[in-house]
Amino acid sequence: MSANEDGHESAIKTPQQLIIVVVLSFVVPVIFLIMFAQFVLSATKPDASETAAEAVAARIKPVADITLSAGGGGGAAKTGEDVVKGACAACHATGAAGAPKIGDKGGWAARIGLGLDGLTKSAIKGKNAMPARGGVPDLSDFEIARAVVYMANQSGASFKEPAEPKAAKAAAK
Repeated sequence: MSANEDGHESAIKTPQQLIIVVVLSFVVPVIFLIMFAQFVLSATKPDASETAAEAVAARIKPVADITLSAGGGGGAAKTGEDVVKGACAACHATGAAGAPKIGDKGGWAARIGLGLDGLTKSAIKGKNAMPARGGVPDLSDFEIARAVVYMANQSGASFKEPAEPKAAKAAAK
């Protein structure tokens, strides 16, 4: 039986055609891979204005920078409202972990009875699930006291804003 009798016919009829097909089956993928590698490598090349050292520095730079400061960052102290929004509201706005909600006079009544000094000491040292300094170690005692005044006054207290420490006033000038 020949190929014509079955109704099937091969596209490759000579040994030369077979060699060409085999060679192309290896060469075409290799050429494709080389072109793909060129594309990928050209996409990551630095701009002409960027030196090699700058390009390396940009690729290996850290994800985040950490700046350590002593007691409030050395600049102007944050307001009580700013501190509450940045650190305290996560728990005190929702009542999470047993924290008294801001504005809940019943929840704050016993705490307000401790006075500003007692509440501030608790906030600085931490209490129950609340971490020391509300989990923000760079807050100054003055900023924490301002936050306590803000939250307590929203919840029925009538604490006066604490006086800014003299060292902070001198640093701000």
